[in-house]
Amino acid sequence: MTDDLQLSLKEYLATVQEVVKLTFDTPVWVKAEIRNLSIKAGHYYLELAEKEADSDQVIASCRATIWKFSAQKIVTQFERESGIELSRDLKVLIKVKANFDPQYGFSLNIVEIDSSYTLGDIARRYQQIIDRLSAEGLIQRNRNLPSPFDLNRILVIAPENAAGLGDFRKDADALHRAQVCEFIYHTATFQGNSAPQSIMQSLAQALKQWAKTYDTAPDLIVIIRGGGAVNDLAYLNDYDLAALLCKRSVPIWVGIGHEKDHTILDEIAHRSFDTPSKVIAGIRNHIVELTQDVLNYLQRIQRLSQQQIQAYQNQNDQFLKLIQSLANSQIMDALQRLQQIKANTSSLAQQHTQLINQQLDALMRETLLQNPRHVLSKGYAIVRQQEHVVGSINQIQPSDPVQVELQDGIFSAQLIQVLPHDS
Repeated sequence: MTDDLQLSLKEYLATVQEVVKLTFDTPVWVKAEIRNLSIKAGHYYLELAEKEADSDQVIASCRATIWKFSAQKIVTQFERESGIELSRDLKVLIKVKANFDPQYGFSLNIVEIDSSYTLGDIARRYQQIIDRLSAEGLIQRNRNLPSPFDLNRILVIAPENAAGLGDFRKDADALHRAQVCEFIYHTATFQGNSAPQSIMQSLAQALKQWAKTYDTAPDLIVIIRGGGAVNDLAYLNDYDLAALLCKRSVPIWVGIGHEKDHTILDEIAHRSFDTPSKVIAGIRNHIVELTQDVLNYLQRIQRLSQQQIQAYQNQNDQFLKLIQSLANSQIMDALQRLQQIKANTSSLAQQHTQLINQQLDALMRETLLQNPRHVLSKGYAIVRQQEHVVGSINQIQPSDPVQVELQDGIFSAQLIQVLPHDS
């Protein structure tokens, strides 16, 4: 072993440095993701990585540097062409030259950044979300909800102390003071990897608190923030956030960024505005239009009511005249029929009276003939037992005496035998 070549660490690493310099002397294009970025004294220090597509696990990483003397040209050109601020979590195509230093180790020197690649990656991820929401039938769900008839209470989600929120509140506070509608505010983070989760948590907490405070759901959910770099807004291009908002049964209005900014939330919202100021303008215009519609309907109702009232009055006058004419005719006919009925009634009453008198005479004679004494005088008798008239042998108690009433007296008898008639 002692005969083998022995090098110091510095000598060995210097050899590696030379090999790297000779082998990778020409810059090459490399695809990577910026995991971290810091700026010190004008130098850009980056941590690059490559991840597996399925597991998101880092399979390669290294340091990279944009030196101050070239940073202004490289970074400025990238941001001007893409509209994106160079920051972490971006996927980039960079032209790099390998560098190995015995003291500081391996790193890459960045000499150029392809802005079209980063824009293409953002657009590709954007389109993937659109396609998935479309395939699941979600993308038009909130947009197809009917517009709110009235705006009484509105839930607002916005970054805390954001300039866009201040612009929104100028008009919102005026509407609140006028008791036109009430705005309830909740805050969330709108940039960085945590932005989608922060917005979803803020919305969930807001709706939970809302259910405890109010009996009805919000009339409108508003999500706003001011403009920003394209990559800041790109954090909002998140499937989970978009799907959650699509499934809300309350219309969602968004105002995120400036006129040139566009996010996935603009695609799925019930209404999308360029800025927070235009959102509150849309709310104010909705209220004004609704009020004007109500006034127009009231005027139309008043006009139609007056026309109907006049038509009914004219019709009533005609009906009154017709009723008077018919009534007079009916009265004359009734008087004539009454006279006829009176004459007929008098004749019928006389006939009926005679008939009743005849029937009364016959009934009187019948009644006299049915008098018990008259019946007894013809040889009939009344049999009683225990003071009750006996009408059948089934009512007789053989052991008890019976009383027999004749025309001229009553006698008692003891029963010896009771025989029924032969059938």
